Amino acid sequence: MCNKIDIYELKKLLNEKNLNLIDIRDNYSYLSGTIENAINISSNTLIENPSKYLDKNKKYYIFCNHGSSSEFLCNYLTKLGYDTTSIIGGYNSYIKDNK
Repeated sequence: MCNKIDIYELKKLLNEKNLNLIDIRDNYSYLSGTIENAINISSNTLIENPSKYLDKNKKYYIFCNHGSSSEFLCNYLTKLGYDTTSIIGGYNSYIKDNK
């Protein structure tokens, strides 16, 4: 099982210099708005070739729209030895909290 944090815990981490934040939504959604300093790598890309994008010695925070796809992906990546954390509620939770 992967780690999970809510949007409030994530906001405490957003000021960290080396925070590895990954938005796994499609490119259109990413370009329409994302969490500050997030990079966009699709879920399928990470499933197909995680070692091309991830380092097993780093921690990654992953989010999607609602949190279910990122949780699935984090569970998969954790089984492969990556340190991942899913953002509960995803980008929608982030947007609701910033209104």
